[in-house]
Amino acid sequence: MMPSCDVVVAGCGAVGSAALYHLAKTGFDVIGLDRFPPAHDRGSSHGETRVIRQAYFEHPDYVPLLQRAYQLWESLAAESDEQLYHQTGVLQIGSEHGEIVPGVLESARVHGLPIHQLNSVEFARDYPGFVLPDGYQAILEERGGYLRVEESIRAYTRLAQSAGAKRISGETILNWTATESGVTIKTDQQSYRAAALILATGAWAAELMPDLANRFTVLRKHLYWYANDNPDYRQDHGCPVFFYELGDRCFYGFPQVDANGVKVSEHTGGKSVADPLTVSRAIDPQDRSGNEAFLASHLPGVTDRMTRHEVCMYTMSPDGHFIVDQWPGFGNVVFAAGLSGHGFKFASVLGETLARQVTGEQTLNIDFLRLDRLGGTTDNSLPANDQNQD
Repeated sequence: MMPSCDVVVAGCGAVGSAALYHLAKTGFDVIGLDRFPPAHDRGSSHGETRVIRQAYFEHPDYVPLLQRAYQLWESLAAESDEQLYHQTGVLQIGSEHGEIVPGVLESARVHGLPIHQLNSVEFARDYPGFVLPDGYQAILEERGGYLRVEESIRAYTRLAQSAGAKRISGETILNWTATESGVTIKTDQQSYRAAALILATGAWAAELMPDLANRFTVLRKHLYWYANDNPDYRQDHGCPVFFYELGDRCFYGFPQVDANGVKVSEHTGGKSVADPLTVSRAIDPQDRSGNEAFLASHLPGVTDRMTRHEVCMYTMSPDGHFIVDQWPGFGNVVFAAGLSGHGFKFASVLGETLARQVTGEQTLNIDFLRLDRLGGTTDNSLPANDQNQD
């Protein structure tokens, strides 16, 4: 007999595990499908840490979602009895003519968020391990910090299962079909029937939403950890999460939290991925040298002894903003896709939003993330990324 339920969640990474939790907690019969086990390293949500901040330089419209996300992360931490959010502050450095500094200032102004613009004396006093380039500005958001990635996904999954959700690994979703009365999801092992479907498939968005495939470009991104003996870069000595916007390149990183040292990555750039299942996990020498050059110039006390390397993927939308919507013509299918490398911090609220969409409840305003902002689905425009294939 075909398994059936109220809702199937396709993809149980950050957003999917949150949706699974929110549905199960409110009494819905829900099944989560993912070919990999919880908190796996094959997608976009692994590597220990992700940044969270409220004065969102990407656009002020994200801020109400972030404020709700903070509440939900705190609720998850309390329910799971784990520390998932670490408030280290976020130090953001850039030019007044760039994207980060003007964007942070605008979001803070629109929403009345507390931030602190540091002068050169304060910067040198408070952050002696960092270099502030001539003519650049530095802004500290004290409420910023980081989330523990794998722990968060495991917590959502565990609590969802405790509330009655089924989380199934080891099956590959092949396709799905929808009518007004329900949805059928076919895997490589069996089919499922549900009243509604949530698609949160990350780098596999184009594969399971072929009508929208031209909306997504998957990029390979590298995460590095470097040995550190300098207390200026340790969390327990007050080192914050940091962003540097240097012309058309942006680097970010985290204070040392364990023996692996300081974590750093380039947010910009990246090579496109033909198949997320077979993405190369080898070190890219050019990418590595760029990160090490950044460290030498701006965090000179960190060593160049790499202790760890991971590969994850950004699924880019054409404009770098999320796409969160109902499937055209079917209100019982909703999706979140194209999170474009800045989505993890929103996973708690996006999971709640998707759950509320399929159950007909009121959500926060996500109109600015709707699919129709991008025009018709036959438009083949894509972001200007390096199109070299892995």
